[in-house]
Amino acid sequence: MATFLYRLGRLSFRRRHLVALFWVALLAAVGAGAIAAPAAGSTSFSIPGTEAQKAFDLLEQRFPGASADGATGRLVFKAPEGEKMTDAANRATVEKTVRTLGDGSEVVSVTDPYKTNAVSKDGTVAYTSVRYDAPAMELKDATRDALEEAGDQARSAGLTVEAGGDALQSTAEAGAIGEVIGLAIAAVVLVLTLGSLVAAGLPLLTAIIGVGIGAASITALAKALDLGDTTSTLAVMIGLAVGIDYALFIVSRYRGELADGKDHEEAAGRAVGTAGSAVVFAGLTVVIALAGLAVVNVPMLTKMGLAAAGTVVVAVLIALTMIPALLGYAGRKVRPVGEKRSKKGADVKSAAPEKPGLGVRWASFVVRRPAAVLLLGVVGLGAVALPATQLELGLPDDGSQPTSTTQRRAYDLLSEGFGPGFNGPLMIVVDAKNSDDPKAAATTVTDGIKDMKDVATVTPATFNKAGDTATITVIPGSKPSSTQTEDLVHAIRDQGADVRADTGADVLVTGTTAMNIDFSQKLTDALIPYLGLVVGLAFLLLIVVFRSILVPLKAALGFLLSVLAALGAVVAVFQWGWLGGLLGVEETGPIMSMMPIFMVGVVFGLAMDYEVFLVTRMREAYVHGEAPGQAVVTGFRHSSRVVAAAAVIMMAVFGGFISSSESMIKMIGFALAIAVLFDAFVVRMAIVPAVLALLGKRAWWLPKWLDRALPNVDVEGEALRTESDKDADHDSDHDSDPDEDRELARV
Repeated sequence: MATFLYRLGRLSFRRRHLVALFWVALLAAVGAGAIAAPAAGSTSFSIPGTEAQKAFDLLEQRFPGASADGATGRLVFKAPEGEKMTDAANRATVEKTVRTLGDGSEVVSVTDPYKTNAVSKDGTVAYTSVRYDAPAMELKDATRDALEEAGDQARSAGLTVEAGGDALQSTAEAGAIGEVIGLAIAAVVLVLTLGSLVAAGLPLLTAIIGVGIGAASITALAKALDLGDTTSTLAVMIGLAVGIDYALFIVSRYRGELADGKDHEEAAGRAVGTAGSAVVFAGLTVVIALAGLAVVNVPMLTKMGLAAAGTVVVAVLIALTMIPALLGYAGRKVRPVGEKRSKKGADVKSAAPEKPGLGVRWASFVVRRPAAVLLLGVVGLGAVALPATQLELGLPDDGSQPTSTTQRRAYDLLSEGFGPGFNGPLMIVVDAKNSDDPKAAATTVTDGIKDMKDVATVTPATFNKAGDTATITVIPGSKPSSTQTEDLVHAIRDQGADVRADTGADVLVTGTTAMNIDFSQKLTDALIPYLGLVVGLAFLLLIVVFRSILVPLKAALGFLLSVLAALGAVVAVFQWGWLGGLLGVEETGPIMSMMPIFMVGVVFGLAMDYEVFLVTRMREAYVHGEAPGQAVVTGFRHSSRVVAAAAVIMMAVFGGFISSSESMIKMIGFALAIAVLFDAFVVRMAIVPAVLALLGKRAWWLPKWLDRALPNVDVEGEALRTESDKDADHDSDHDSDPDEDRELARV
């Protein structure tokens, strides 16, 4: 592989006009396709195989036109002090607002609170419910704005009006702000790492082009492949992250080859042949992790994972071809490592011996004290991971929003007027098609639910025209995200088995709250198979890359440790409230159910990036004759600065989302940023070199039969070594004793 990539790098360098034209033309073509493509249709959020989804599907069949999975919104009204919502003036104001809402687009129905008994017992609070024909994630922005603006006239009349419901879910603005913050910090880090504006601009430029191609392709294909607006979110985040990482690694290697005396074309070829090999395999691990989201069997996640995987493939191809092409254009503006520009503008190289950098000094310390560093790293991450044992999963509702939002204030007003369960009603579907007496079956279900714990209200059954299916609304006594509400859902479902045996009717529980519970359970059940698939395939891939059993095993175990520690930190902050004030966490509660599997998919790919980038240089040094301990130090000398910079960039990209007012986005940003911190700086920079130092030559052991069976991908670039390279290594071997690697590591 190294030879092929070496030739590709040199070809791209020589034919830079053609390569640059190809990528720019491709970007323009997919951009034009995205502009000309028809708008994506409404894509429903479905969770195949769950009871809540089965109930939604049944309602679509038996209650046609009811939009069972459509978004819902609410306007909550509160009368001024000393007044009631039943007063004539207040009633007239509310009824006018209801008529205004009914005239909006995508609206199926609007309830009149005075006809549906939606006024609190003390008469101070009332609400109207709006049902839409599109799912919450697919509503138009104008529809969301209309819901919030509908209460303006009522406010001018003196009423307190707040809007809520899943119809107001929107995350696009917060994501865009996070991307801008991440790019700004990435630019600063790249300049400091690569030493010039030109060199720093190359990774940013190629990453933006790659993300542009990926995002535009998703938009162009959205209608044909039924892709929603959220599909590109993960693709942009990951594409930006790995695009910068991969380009940074190749540019850094290019500067190192220039410092070794290679001409520009040769340096570009060698950079792609060696660092490019690491980029290919790092990209493969990310693709495996993202495409593996299909295991969860949630169509939205599958589409997001495959779209992001496609964007990563584009990032790899751009790094292997466009980076060497741009290096050809840059010429001497990208200088060798250690070379600085004089005041007169000439490139000069310091004659003084280069002092060991921080990475070299740290690696030397780890090689001298591997057991202590390993123990401290494992115990430290283990302690941080302890809160993860108390992990509670769920999906955020309006009660987790900041108190400054209208959704949270509407949630609180409903709780005040009707009880917390009103914010998460359960819909019971009674399928009595096979029952001899459908009405008796519905009555049996209603009576049974009334006798259960934590039930505030049960409405009478409402039948469809055929009279074979009924819906019953149940208001829990506790808030939607509480364990009591989850227990109630399970209790109703358990009762359904008895009802079926007695009456022949099937009882299904659905609604947003039940759907969230089922979604959380499905993700929890899929986590272990997903983890096994992703880690297993990546383990096999890394065996081929490193030609070792223990190094890939250590990589996988280190990743699990960093993810557990990150989950522990998330639980401590967002579930327990530790440091919540510092991060702006106003409301604690269950951790988003998507978080563990999402973290595994994203962080695993990035963790394997750092592992491949760092350890391939160590293996390269070891294969070229260095003692194991010295090879660790050499790997750090060449790669630690780049890996640290890449990690800081990723933390900046993800950390930019912490400032969001949306609790879900804030949680994702914090979780990914802290996971990268733990994995890059504790696992890869401390635990990995400590383990390699302790194992010595055993780290690179591979059974002979497996060695013969595995393909030789030559990540180290051994096939590119010239006779002068080999002579230089031979001379260096005579200058040091390979058996004294720990002494040699003392800098």
